[in-house]
Amino acid sequence: MFSRFREDIASIIAKDPAARNAWEVITCYPGFQAIVMHSWAKWCWVRGFKWLGRFISHIARVLTGIEIHPGSTIGRRVFIDHGFGVVIGETAEIGDDCTIYQGVTLGGTSLTRGAKRHPTLEQGVIVGAGAKVLGSFTVGAGAKIGSNSVVVKPVPAGATAVGNPAHIVKREAPAMDTAGTQLFSAYGVTQNSDDPVSKVLHKLIDHAVAQQEQIEKLSAAISCAGIACDVNLDKDKLSSEQINSLVD
Repeated sequence: MFSRFREDIASIIAKDPAARNAWEVITCYPGFQAIVMHSWAKWCWVRGFKWLGRFISHIARVLTGIEIHPGSTIGRRVFIDHGFGVVIGETAEIGDDCTIYQGVTLGGTSLTRGAKRHPTLEQGVIVGAGAKVLGSFTVGAGAKIGSNSVVVKPVPAGATAVGNPAHIVKREAPAMDTAGTQLFSAYGVTQNSDDPVSKVLHKLIDHAVAQQEQIEKLSAAISCAGIACDVNLDKDKLSSEQINSLVD
């Protein structure tokens, strides 16, 4: 148990530049404290002391602002950053090296007792602040959930989900530093992580402007051929810069 806690502390120090030393993590990081108390509650829960497990979970919520059901499963080196308002349901499973930020809910959408109702986060998942992951599906290894996203369907490994309801961004190669080590994406924010709907709208706007230019050329060619073409080319002319600025 103590070796596991040492791993958790080292992971927090590696992921949070504000963490200066182990003593500061132990005494001042509610995410670490909540995970320690969850281990106590889980010990009671699996041995049949259900009420005691729930009571320890309740005390942890009062002290840390983080609610973790004692029936949930949490892997090694899980970092709950800031953590206030985090809710993790009974059948949720969180893999190793996952990072969860404040206001996150891993919730269930089924009322069936004894069934798997909450999501599974595989290794290395990052869930941004305020995100809601709702349902008994899997978020693949290395996936990222953008802040305030509402995820109600599976997320492939390595993909990014953003928006409400969340849209899946095409998987991209992870960012690396000069030493070849994968960079940690705080809050799940990565470069070029625009909303996929916004990207599609930009493409549609550019396509419409290209069509407008082609129509203008055709109209000019028809006029040069001596064919009357009663088209006002200057009326309601599209400006891609102006419309794209409204979509951003």
